[in-house]
Amino acid sequence: MVIDIESEVFTHVANALRSQFPGIFVSGEYVTAPTKFPAVTIIEMDNSLYARTKDLEGNENHSVLMYEVNVYSNLASGKKTQCKSIMALVDNKMQEIGFARVGCSPVALPNTDKSIYRMIARYRAVVDRQKRIYKII
Repeated sequence: MVIDIESEVFTHVANALRSQFPGIFVSGEYVTAPTKFPAVTIIEMDNSLYARTKDLEGNENHSVLMYEVNVYSNLASGKKTQCKSIMALVDNKMQEIGFARVGCSPVALPNTDKSIYRMIARYRAVVDRQKRIYKII
């Protein structure tokens, strides 16, 4: 049985974003270039068995999760600042529920003009069958 908390993670972060940044586009699917800005994608990139805790009956007791968050802005002035502000809220909300940030950096969008600024961050944690989250350091 796959341990699945994707909708809980998405809802926790998306609700905070929508509250703090009215009109923000938030999706759980990857988009190469959003049509509405600012935009955030929150994607579960990996959900792997944490083999050390698999029991003799073959039950999966923990999973290692990896989330990728992309933040986009197309402001004529201040797009980097807007992305950083949005990412700061995402980071706070992900850490609040037990995820550890394993990277955060700006990224150039492939095959697009430079009017869009993008930041990417990745988060990891271990989750158990009761949906408790454990930070990986």
